[in-house]
Amino acid sequence: MKPKRPVFLELWRIKLPAMGLVSILHRVSGVLLVLAIPFFADLLRLSLADQQGFEAASATLGSWPVRLVLVVLAWAVLHHLFAGIRYLALDLGLGLERETARATARTAIAAALVVLVLGVLL
Repeated sequence: MKPKRPVFLELWRIKLPAMGLVSILHRVSGVLLVLAIPFFADLLRLSLADQQGFEAASATLGSWPVRLVLVVLAWAVLHHLFAGIRYLALDLGLGLERETARATARTAIAAALVVLVLGVLL
């Protein structure tokens, strides 16, 4: 007897539990941070070259598309930090119960967003 398996999955209709969402976002945030390294390394090189390079780097960081990227990267750092702390606790055997794991997953998501909003507003 063949097991009944879905033939077509609509990924945006699947409701992930909070733990799954944190896991995926942790990976996405890590990838974003790694992909940002060459851009910011080049920006640092430009800013340290001379006065014109510093002004060009400042102008680049002041543009609204780059500011939007900076906000996304700030979220990535915060989410990666809070989810990483959560995973460290799980590796130590803390919070393995289902309800606790759900609560810490929600807390990691919320903490990253709250700290991001506070950082942007202040």
